[in-house]
Amino acid sequence: MLFRFANPQYLYLLILIPLLLGWYIFTRIQRKKYLKKFGDLDIIKNLMPGVSQFKQNLKFCIQLLALVGIIFVMARPQFGSKLETVKKKGLEVMVALDISNSMLAEDIRPNRLEKSKQMLYKLLDDLNNDKFGVIIFAGKPFTQLPITTDYQAAKMFISSIQPGSIRQQGTAIGAALNLAARSFSENEENNKGQAVIVITDGENHEDDAVQTAKELAGKGIHVYVIGIGDPKGAPIPMAGTKSMKKDKDGNTVITKLNETMCREIAVAGEGAYIHADNTNDAIKALQKELDKISKDDVDSKVYSEYDEQFPPIAWIIIALLIIEIIILERKNGLFRDFKLFD
Repeated sequence: MLFRFANPQYLYLLILIPLLLGWYIFTRIQRKKYLKKFGDLDIIKNLMPGVSQFKQNLKFCIQLLALVGIIFVMARPQFGSKLETVKKKGLEVMVALDISNSMLAEDIRPNRLEKSKQMLYKLLDDLNNDKFGVIIFAGKPFTQLPITTDYQAAKMFISSIQPGSIRQQGTAIGAALNLAARSFSENEENNKGQAVIVITDGENHEDDAVQTAKELAGKGIHVYVIGIGDPKGAPIPMAGTKSMKKDKDGNTVITKLNETMCREIAVAGEGAYIHADNTNDAIKALQKELDKISKDDVDSKVYSEYDEQFPPIAWIIIALLIIEIIILERKNGLFRDFKLFD
């Protein structure tokens, strides 16, 4: 069951609560200062035995709670009561993200992997009615997130991705493409509206990704490749240390973006190659390419009916206001000498 506010803009009025509370405290302090000008406060209290400071504070708290309730009523809290599956035009996008150790290189800030994750966050913000899934790969692929329309969950799964998520090192792009192809929904119209986005530095290529991309294109699945890193190369930081990765001869390993391989995969997959030197530019270029794909009907579950939840809050407000009216600011004569609150 989904909860929402029909008019969430009214919730901004809640800023009044701390402001009013601060104003009340300020006026009480000022009142004490004024009373001190007339003499000792204990003596003045004895001259006003019927005044109840506790009741004044209680009445203000009740008024404040009533105001909070009124703001919530104006915002109209609702619970979704009817779940329906609707069809919208959109794409099915599977992202294959390289998490091999070379993705820790810092030739693009903060490093290749973190930059890739930032790009995915941006891509998710721009998606509309599209399904989205994530596969991570190094020496072998693994489904990090099955295809979904829950973009918030997608961001949460993406944030947890680290190179250590897959122990077997390498860059098995072909295997990742095959897994991505199997992750799509079955579609009678020759996989209409389906695309795989590979984010990689293209290094240590282990299988025939070009041939696999060509096979996917034959099924109507477009393959796009985002190259991450610098073709000039950079050393690979060792996780948890300040040293760089070295080969068996003690030489620092330099990892370079293999743009040639990335382009070949994209061409074979009837997609496009994009170099991610700037996040916004790369995502704009990718969106432009995705817009060329014919979109299909994508099933999406939505709440079509919402039940209003403000009546109980309204009754609570009425009860609070009645209590506030009943409470007198003066002490009850029967309890004048009762010192629990004064």
